[in-house]
Amino acid sequence: MTPAGRQDIRHVTVDESGAGTRLDRMLADALPDVSRSRVKALITGGSVSQAGARVSEPSRRVKPGEAFEVRIPEAAPAEPVAQPIPLAVVFEDEHLIVVDKPAGLVVHPAAGNPDRTLVNALLAHCGDSLSGIGGVARPGIVHRIDKDTSGLLVAAKNDAAHASLARQFAEHSLERAYQAVCWGAPSPKEGTITGNIGRNPKNRKKMSIAARGGKEAVTRYRVLRAVNRWASLVECRLETGRTHQIRVHLSARGHPIVGDPLYGQAGRRRLDGVDEGFGNAVSGLGRQALHAYLLGFEHPKTGDFLRFQSDLPDDIKTLL
Repeated sequence: MTPAGRQDIRHVTVDESGAGTRLDRMLADALPDVSRSRVKALITGGSVSQAGARVSEPSRRVKPGEAFEVRIPEAAPAEPVAQPIPLAVVFEDEHLIVVDKPAGLVVHPAAGNPDRTLVNALLAHCGDSLSGIGGVARPGIVHRIDKDTSGLLVAAKNDAAHASLARQFAEHSLERAYQAVCWGAPSPKEGTITGNIGRNPKNRKKMSIAARGGKEAVTRYRVLRAVNRWASLVECRLETGRTHQIRVHLSARGHPIVGDPLYGQAGRRRLDGVDEGFGNAVSGLGRQALHAYLLGFEHPKTGDFLRFQSDLPDDIKTLL
């Protein structure tokens, strides 16, 4: 059955170099603006044909000279609704968008936050410039930052950009750096924190250093300056991207992030020793003092390296 609605029809002929290749891989190579997962879905969904007959097996081996017709349906409407939420747009073109997310904004709809998320805001802001990720008119979220972490985040507008950015994140070839205010003064002033991270067996909402199992996690840090005698401003760079990685690693070293509601128990005891001004600033935070201030990556289309930097938000500046 041919999918209804407007379609983009592509024709691909197998050359000698493609002989014996899986159909989904061959088509993905021939259609660089369509991800392999999307190609696979088109094949199994009946949108690919050869000599007038539908082909439904992605692993089918192709032969030289075979000609395939690929019908790419118009992107279906996104399930999350578009909601006009103000966004701080740092960069935008037809392929991607970089935003400076405020603390308190959830990135993606979930059970506890069905709407009023960054995705809802991007749907409203980007509108028709979203050509679809996996056949759905939605922004391609390739990385996330916690609800109460502020800072830079990039989202793709089409399959090709999404695939390129996802590859860069998987290969750790892009540049990401955070600034955090943590309790105490890490020693040495520059170093690497390692320790596999897994779900905390006693609290499923938390992550922890895993004695066994877990996923490899590596955080490089350096102390930028002391915050009086109570805390430090540190820069953290991720060599891996695990859930709550910086928060878990700093806490495990005895220097939890100031204001962290999950991993800052030891820090709360230190409030007894600070002056009133700093104590009031900590109480007024209402979140962990963590900001994704630096983001750099290769543009999916031009190949240029783009680098963006975000100033610390006012609540963290007040601490400093």
